[in-house]
Amino acid sequence: MVYDIKNLSLEEKIGQMLIVGFEGKKITQRNIDQIQKYKVGGIILYKRNFDSYEQMLEIIKQLRELNKINKIPLFIAVDQEGGRVNRIPKEFLNIPAPYKVYEKLGEEGIKKAALITAEILKKSGYNMNFAPNLDIYRFEENRAVVGDRSFSKDINIITKMGMNQFNIYKSNGIIPVIKHFPGHGAAKSDSHYFSPKIKFKFEELLNSDLKPFGELIKNGAECVLVGHLRIKNKTRYIPCSLSREFIIKELRRRFNFKGLVISDDLKMRAIQNIYGYEKAALKAIQAGNDIIMFRYPEFWEKITIKKLVHEAKNKKIKPYYIDKSVKKILELKEKYNLTDIMPKEKIDIDGINKQIQEIRNIVYGENLNG
Repeated sequence: MVYDIKNLSLEEKIGQMLIVGFEGKKITQRNIDQIQKYKVGGIILYKRNFDSYEQMLEIIKQLRELNKINKIPLFIAVDQEGGRVNRIPKEFLNIPAPYKVYEKLGEEGIKKAALITAEILKKSGYNMNFAPNLDIYRFEENRAVVGDRSFSKDINIITKMGMNQFNIYKSNGIIPVIKHFPGHGAAKSDSHYFSPKIKFKFEELLNSDLKPFGELIKNGAECVLVGHLRIKNKTRYIPCSLSREFIIKELRRRFNFKGLVISDDLKMRAIQNIYGYEKAALKAIQAGNDIIMFRYPEFWEKITIKKLVHEAKNKKIKPYYIDKSVKKILELKEKYNLTDIMPKEKIDIDGINKQIQEIRNIVYGENLNG
């Protein structure tokens, strides 16, 4: 399917630049509005959105059904890393965190975990995963933020394992989003609650935290998630995710990144404590993010989307940049042959759990029969 940007209204273009979440465990009028009124480009789901595998499947199916009246299929996104960041329903065993898998099982373990994850996501109806996480496990103080979510404390291992995970997701039809550019491992605080400041100079990051990102970009990364991180000698008090100078000068030009730039969740306190809902969304698009992601309260979600359309009509968001972003979004959806039809192939949950248990046996010393 080839999508023609000329057939899209301004409202539809702005919608394509949004990936949104929602509260609750069933489809409501809010979801109908998100998809059929505001024409959002994607929905991100979390474990709080369902209690069971069947409920998750039904929600994804209904989201896809709602979108069939639209011209462009949805990104159905998830943030699935394993370990602490686990969005898979309770019927599945939890795959251990990347650091622990690599520590005990090495490269083959990372590949096996990625293949299992890709199969679960693909057969469940997801088409985008916010992974691999390329952050360095550097500080014990930030282990609650990064810690075992990282592959390693070694940038070469992070690069290689990130590449393995990236390639496996991609080859299985899951769009990988590398994160958190320029590297959350260089900061000690958590952007969910604070505005993290990286004390290293940007030049130091180029030889450390940014190396894995550079390598994956060279090798075909299509989506980069930018974190709400401040770099003292580069962005000063502005988060990288809201800095046009940083996104354009560094990510686009220095790293020659041609794909989609996606903001981290704009609901995080690192952003909301300073900018608020509407202003954050506007600044994120003006900064050069092709897609902004947020899980706002319903009231603010509606106001924010209307505000973005209003500002676009008044040229506060330049039409050229909107079209440039939307064109890339459409091209990626075409490339992965996205559709709003649910996958027909079912998951063998027992078979998947047996594979996960084999990993857990070695990582945690569990007994399959005990």
